[in-house]
Formats: sequence, structure tokens, C-alpha cells
Amino acid sequence: MSEAFLFDRLIKNVRVVRPHQPTVETLDIGIKDGKFVQIEPNLNPEQAQQTFDGNQLLAFPGVVDAHMHVGIYQPLNQDAVTESKAAAMGGVTTSLNYIRTGQYYLNQGGSYHQFFPKVLALSEGNFYVDYGYHVAPIAAEHLQEMPQLFEEFGVSSFKIFMFYGGYGLHGLSDQQNLFLMINKEERYDVAHFEFIMRSLTQMREKYPDYQDYLSLSLHCEIAEILSAYTKIVQQDNTLTGLKAYSAARPPHSEGLAICIASYLAHETNCININLLHLSSRKAIEAALMMQATFPHINFRREVTVGHLLLDVDAPTGKWAKVNPPIRPREDVEFLWQAVLNGQIDWVVSDHACCSAEQKVSQQNPENIWLAKSGFGGTEYLLSGVFSEGNKRGMTYNQMSKLLSWNPAQRFGLLEKGDIAVGYDADLVLVDPNETFTVRADKSPSQQGYTPFEGMELTGRVKSTFLRGNLIYHNGEILGSPQGRYLKRPYGNHKISIIKPM
Repeated sequence: MSEAFLFDRLIKNVRVVRPHQPTVETLDIGIKDGKFVQIEPNLNPEQAQQTFDGNQLLAFPGVVDAHMHVGIYQPLNQDAVTESKAAAMGGVTTSLNYIRTGQYYLNQGGSYHQFFPKVLALSEGNFYVDYGYHVAPIAAEHLQEMPQLFEEFGVSSFKIFMFYGGYGLHGLSDQQNLFLMINKEERYDVAHFEFIMRSLTQMREKYPDYQDYLSLSLHCEIAEILSAYTKIVQQDNTLTGLKAYSAARPPHSEGLAICIASYLAHETNCININLLHLSSRKAIEAALMMQATFPHINFRREVTVGHLLLDVDAPTGKWAKVNPPIRPREDVEFLWQAVLNGQIDWVVSDHACCSAEQKVSQQNPENIWLAKSGFGGTEYLLSGVFSEGNKRGMTYNQMSKLLSWNPAQRFGLLEKGDIAVGYDADLVLVDPNETFTVRADKSPSQQGYTPFEGMELTGRVKSTFLRGNLIYHNGEILGSPQGRYLKRPYGNHKISIIKPM
């Protein structure tokens, strides 16, 4: 029946926000076969099978949450359902998730040839938003599997956890080979990181048409410094809670790791480097210093909404434990200044749903050292950046660059990140004037708490569309999971006249 109509869906009367347009225009949006096909004023509703009145709300491109963890603390197929519902609630239409072998996730070691198809099988039919995966090469055998991951599965981005070699996910550990499920003679260390970089450089040479989309992401902290400072801080009774955890993983550990990683990238000619979840002034300063030192490296710098909204005095305390830690207020304000200065490339949630029962010790619930690291927040990513960014004078188009366009371009999502003809019809309608109080019980996430509890945010997501389908509206998730796995690079290279960053 839809052949008789010019549009499958027509969204009327929205103020369209685009990453490269400084003005916001009131337009109608015509959608056909999951794509934007016409964007202009006064489109005829009689040409549409369905019409949706946007009531002068802001229309942002669907958010690309480029840093999530699905299946880390709960079964992956279960986590995918509830946490992608949370994503849709927040205006996220594309979820890029970090995955690795070892404990947590699938609790399995061995090759990605065996591991990754299981990840895809558990994912299929369970995501309410489109999704992809970044993969961490943990074992030596994974180095040879990186090209296969790209060719067969469209995995174009890889990750290094710099502190994993000698420090645990939640604190001190001398059992890292068991945690990573690698042979006792193997080392997850700086030499291994170098060889990952060399493998990626070889891939860029092997696939020259795709070299812009092959990148390496790094969690930058130094295990030896974390271990030493954790022992010192645990003996200091004056420090507790988030302040203690921040002191135990000090900012100069981030800075030093960034310098080491950057020099290795230079040495190995590993050009595309993503510095993840920078949490402190020292981390930002080190990242900018490395950019000046190695201008030929295409660095990207990431911050999380958690590090932008929370500080060590957050009343939710241990619920906000995360790696790298939540920092003092002066670091938070420095991060915001870097965002406003255009020195940050994208903002993410680092969503890792850790249920309340798992998060804290039942015997000693206030002990920060016994709490697990990580929390969810994808449902507050857009509203958090909108609310706090607005206060600081950030423009709407800056927000859409940080939340949609920039991560889409970096990670090879070439038909995501803009409201333009030919792109996937992913968009989110936001009421810029509605203020709401964050309450965990309003989220479909299975987490059961949020470190943002009680915060007042202005700029509420009202509706989320995935490829033209309404998947969230006025507080309700609609329909069944329609998310698709995105092999990258995804889409037509020639779709955009704007070259990647």
C-alpha cells in the first residue's frame, strides 16, 4: 500500500537541529524506507501514509552513544533488551558497545573466531536501537584475528585497557591472567599494546579505502600507580567514598598513560587514536600536549556525561563509582571548558548496568573499595548535555556534533549522525523547556538506581525514531526490538559532501 504515498511517515512542524547548520529552522521531514527523503517547509500530509505533529519541538539527529557496555554484569541477551530501552528513552538510536574475552561479559577466553559469533547470536532480536561492537584484543592470538573481525563482521574499532595488566576491574588484584583468561606465560602489557597498534597499522595499509574508519581506543591509567596509591589511600582514614577512590586512581596516572600510548602510536604509525573518558584536568592537558607533539596522529578525545554531571561530593556516593573515577568539582569545570573550547570530540554515557544487588557489598554497603565499578546513564546522555550545556552557552548544533555527527563519522557510521536526505531516519524530539527530576524508577534499565538520582535536568526527550519508526513516545517504549547490527563502515561513502573529521 505504501507505494501510493510519497512518504511512509511525515513529521510536521519541528525545529531541525543539524551539526553543520548554526540556525534552527522549522521544517517538515519526509521519511521513506527508513531514510530521510525530503526536508523542507509545508510538505503535504496527504502524501504520507502516517503523519506525526512535532509541535515545534527540537528535532536532533538520533544520538550515537559510542561507549556502552552491554552484558558486562547481566546476561548479554537480557541486558540488550532493557538497556537498549533505556537508550531509546534518552534519544539514543545507535549503541556502540565494548566487548572482550575474559571474566564478565560471556566469561569465556579463547579466540574471537569462536567468541564473536556468540555475541552476535545473543544480540540478534534483542536491541531496541541499532548497535555495533568495539573489540579488545586480549590474548596474543587475537592480533591475527583483527583483520577477520573487520572483514567478516565489520568491526573497525579496537580497544586497550591500559591498567588491566596489573590491576583489577574494581581494585587491587594479583590474579589478572585468571581475570583475562589468558595463558600464564602471556602478558597484557605495554609490549602487547604495541603489537595491537602494529596490527592495526598493517590493517590500514591492507584496506586503504577504509583507513579513516580503523581506529584504536584506549582506557588510559597506569596499573602500578593505581596499586601504589590505593595502598596509601586505604591507610588514610581521612578519605572516604568518592574522594578516596579518586585519590587512589590519581589524575597523573591518566596523564602518564596518555603520554605512553601517544608515543607508542607515533612509533607504530598507528594514526587513529581515541582517548576514552578523560576525567581530569591533567588528562585533558596531557592529551592536548600529545596532540601538539604528534600532530600527524588523528587523536579524538572523549568525555562521559557522568564526569560532566557528577563530582566527588555527589550525594549518591558509592553508586557513582566508575573507572576512571568521578573527580573534584574543579576537574569537572575544566572538562566543561574543554568541551566549550571544541577540544572534546564526543560525549558518551559509558553505560554499564550494574544492579544494586551487585554494585555494593551486602555486608559493608558503604565501603567504596568493595563496590563494583560502573553504572548506567545512556537515558540521561542527551538531556544531561542539553541541560548543563545550555547553562554554559553551548549551541544546539555543537550538541548534535558531540552527540551524533562526530562519533558517527569516526566509527564509520556514514548514514548516521545528521538529519539530511539519504541518511537513516533516526531522530529525537526534545522539549527544550521541560524540566524533570531524575528518578531511577522511571527508567526501563534493570539497574534499579542511578548516580544522577534527584538531579533536575532541563530538555526532555519526548519521542525517539529509529529509521522512521517511533520506538519511544511520552515515557513509553513502543513495539518490539527493531535494532540492527551495523557492520562498519556502514552506509554509502559518497552520501556526505562533508569529509570525515
